[in-house]
Amino acid sequence: MAYGIGVIGAGTVGGGVVEILLSNAGVISDKAGVELALQHVAELREDLLKDLGLNDVTASKDAHALIADPAVNIVCELIGGIEPAKSFILEALNAGKHVVTANKMLLAKHGRELCEAAVKNNVELRYEAAVAGTIPIIKTLRESLASNHIHAVYGILNGTCNYILTQMSVEGLEFDVALKQAQMKGFAETPPDLDIEGHDTAHKCQILASLCHSTYVPLDEIFVEGITKITHLDVQYAQELGYRIKLLAIIRRVEGEVEARVHPTLVSEQHPLANVRNEFNAIYVESDMAGATLYYGRGAGKYPTASAVVSDLVDIAQRGNGPVPPPFRYSHSIATRDIGLLDGRYYLRFTTEDHPGVLGRICTVLGKHGVSIASLFQKEEDEHTDAHVVLMTHETVESSLMAAKAEIDALECIIEPTHVLRVL
Repeated sequence: MAYGIGVIGAGTVGGGVVEILLSNAGVISDKAGVELALQHVAELREDLLKDLGLNDVTASKDAHALIADPAVNIVCELIGGIEPAKSFILEALNAGKHVVTANKMLLAKHGRELCEAAVKNNVELRYEAAVAGTIPIIKTLRESLASNHIHAVYGILNGTCNYILTQMSVEGLEFDVALKQAQMKGFAETPPDLDIEGHDTAHKCQILASLCHSTYVPLDEIFVEGITKITHLDVQYAQELGYRIKLLAIIRRVEGEVEARVHPTLVSEQHPLANVRNEFNAIYVESDMAGATLYYGRGAGKYPTASAVVSDLVDIAQRGNGPVPPPFRYSHSIATRDIGLLDGRYYLRFTTEDHPGVLGRICTVLGKHGVSIASLFQKEEDEHTDAHVVLMTHETVESSLMAAKAEIDALECIIEPTHVLRVL
């Protein structure tokens, strides 16, 4: 049986899916034993349609017509955003059509509603391409590691941020310069806020957290901090201490709760994630039976993402008339752990007036709040500049550390707010 495919959106990813289905149909048939036949492409921009060479494929501007097309068994939603993507997906699911999407924002915000519609209509909703592009992390968690309790997931999930941080580390660039370079190379959107403020990573974190622990993790309960406050000084000091700075999505099970957070993190140079460079993504998973496993590859781009979309199409076709797996299994109701309860090590950078006694005052406040210092050094660029005091803490509770930070920042000798980074 040939499965008829409809693609809504012929932009970067949608165009890549169309190209793969048209040019690699024989490869898919040989390797997977299924036939995927592109039947219909819906796209508002006629110039995109003309460039795709759709000689024997229906091309239109009408997504509703594509969904209603009897030749289409599986609908690919590849326009992104919330609306009209959400309405198109619900329409397709309610029409009894399987859906494949790469829309991480939509899944993170409305995944529960979409899951309910898929289950109600006994059809599939697959989303491998929504997290880490061509890296098969969704399939891994749903299938390969299905027999494992997932203890922790540490993910570099945004190529834009990883490119920027890599250039700051390797080339010594400041944040703004590295960001402009990322935009020139096409790695960053304009405006880049979703990426650099951490929200894109948070969307992916929400999907993985819900998947790992079979519970619904509300997006607004995930702690999110971007990379806009990272300076070249922080990158330099981290390297002197034996670390690299990476924007990580971190998911752990702690004391019966799900810890889900996104923030810049100091990663030891000995850790596999420390050497993931530029636009590449990687996910490090710790589980009870398989142990530690690492997944690495291109997290975005036309063909890597399109390849992940087509892998979902193949899975649906191979399943045939077998049991339909739900997109998510919300078998449990587990609380999301508050960031204030985090117990870990921290990097602190204080910018101070270069006066005697300043260091003693800082240490006094830290000691008052139970924050123990593991190492400390002071930097002075020259005699006319402010001093930087950099220290690493022993394990401490986040709420205590933040209380100490607030008190220290109120001291008259502190020039700017203390910069805090968490340590993996």
